[in-house]
Amino acid sequence: MENIVDVSSAYEGIKCFITKTPLLSDDFIDKSLSCKVFFKCENFQKIHAFKVRGAINAVRKLPDKTLKLGIATHSSGNHGQAVALAARLFNTQSYVVMPENSPKTKIESVRWLGGKITFCAPTLEARESTLERIVSETGAHFIHPYNHPDVIEGQGTCAYEIFQHGIEPDYLLVPVGGGGLLSGTLLAALRYAPATKVIGCEPANADDALRSLRAGRLIPVDKPNTIADGLRTSLGELTFSIISKHVTDIFTVTESEILEAWRWITFHLKVIVEPSCAVPVAVLLKHKETFKHKCVAIILTGGNVDPDMLKLIL
Repeated sequence: MENIVDVSSAYEGIKCFITKTPLLSDDFIDKSLSCKVFFKCENFQKIHAFKVRGAINAVRKLPDKTLKLGIATHSSGNHGQAVALAARLFNTQSYVVMPENSPKTKIESVRWLGGKITFCAPTLEARESTLERIVSETGAHFIHPYNHPDVIEGQGTCAYEIFQHGIEPDYLLVPVGGGGLLSGTLLAALRYAPATKVIGCEPANADDALRSLRAGRLIPVDKPNTIADGLRTSLGELTFSIISKHVTDIFTVTESEILEAWRWITFHLKVIVEPSCAVPVAVLLKHKETFKHKCVAIILTGGNVDPDMLKLIL
């Protein structure tokens, strides 16, 4: 896989379509945590999420005859938005299968971008069976949310941008759901920042990555019950193979720790992010001694949150 993925080439291919997002730091935060922290703000990305990187990278590589039939995916929101935007950029139709409990703001965005939505039950089986039907009916090309080399390659450009700032952090904290971002980050770090330790950050209520790595085989998440809706998916075969080979560790945090970290981000960093972004911050707050006097980078993956949910942290 390391020989297939070329993150720098992917970046050159997508940089005209994406936003080079800021890397924020704050002296008060550094002093209070006794470490240097950089926040990579993908909440300021196109569609307000990192997912656009992988989707555009995958779609740009498709031949014209494939593009004409459209592109399809299943997603709780951010990848669906990314595929819808990529379809618009490359003048084709997108078909997005979304769980019935997807955040309203993400549903509205997919529709606004021109995606044709089909709702399904909130299970992986329902997502996949519904998508299979849509692909059969339309002939659209399936862009997997994470278990796809071109998607992983595109997601790796987020960490690549961090390293291009001249920063090689001691630790890079990355939330993990399906594992596309973590896999891409690991492969980018392997080549451009080999001294950086990459840690996957996961809700304890959706800890399939941790359990899979401990068991040495994929153990899909069963009925994940976490506020971090972007992290409810399970690793795929491809992402599992990359993560199990290269990740430094997987840390988990509880729902109360996620909520507290989400509140902390809002009031200390002064940005609006999704609860999934709070997971790596919760890891930082929970393991202060591990990161003491170190340089830490955290990827804030997106900012698509329903306004009503913000009441939970006010």
